[in-house]
Amino acid sequence: MYHDVLFPTDGSEGASAALEHAIDHALTYDATLHVLYVVEETYPAVEAGPADVLDDLRAEGEAALENARERATEAGVESVRGSVTGGSPYRNILQYAEEQGVDLIVMGTHGRRGVDRYLLGSVTEKVVRTADCPVLTVRAEQ
Repeated sequence: MYHDVLFPTDGSEGASAALEHAIDHALTYDATLHVLYVVEETYPAVEAGPADVLDDLRAEGEAALENARERATEAGVESVRGSVTGGSPYRNILQYAEEQGVDLIVMGTHGRRGVDRYLLGSVTEKVVRTADCPVLTVRAEQ
């Protein structure tokens, strides 16, 4: 049913909870697990800060990728691909999913409600509303 499962991560606990589901789906369907970390390059601290801020964020992304890759491999997933990109997280997730022919996206959610969600927006919500494939959301334990 699923040949390619995408797990976008920001390295948070919510993403970690979703990783278990992504691994489970990849194992169940013998699917390739794609791990994607998007560096949000439009934050004021990144735009106005020193150049090494962007390097630090990319290094954080590489560490999150490696952690997910190790956990998936240890669980028995045979095919794991990873990528760190920069730009708008939800747009990059959708673009990656389309380019790679992803069948399922598995994402964590922080469970924000009300004003927090309105003011901060939700990458997961935007992906759910606009993705062409199914999106499984996993709420972080609180």
